[in-house]
Amino acid sequence: MSTTDALLVVCAMALVTYATRAGGIFLVGFVPMSARTENFLRYLAGAVLVALVVPATVRGGPEGYVAVGVAILARLVLRKALPAIALGILAAALWRAYMGAS
Repeated sequence: MSTTDALLVVCAMALVTYATRAGGIFLVGFVPMSARTENFLRYLAGAVLVALVVPATVRGGPEGYVAVGVAILARLVLRKALPAIALGILAAALWRAYMGAS
């Protein structure tokens, strides 16, 4: 796959992601918002994140556990998700660089 092809794939994925989000926001306008629906939507993103992270952590070996541990600690200290995720990724990269990949 060439660089141009990879860039086109990334752009297409970005457009699909945006369309999904925009379409979801549009469609939610037609759904009556009960307390149950609001709670479902509030916790959905966290549930999806956990569903993606847990299998990757288990398959990732020691660097996966280190990354998740660092990300959790960083989230508790910083109270911001994006820097915590970045620190977890950095921890995994450093583990692989200095301890070797599993």
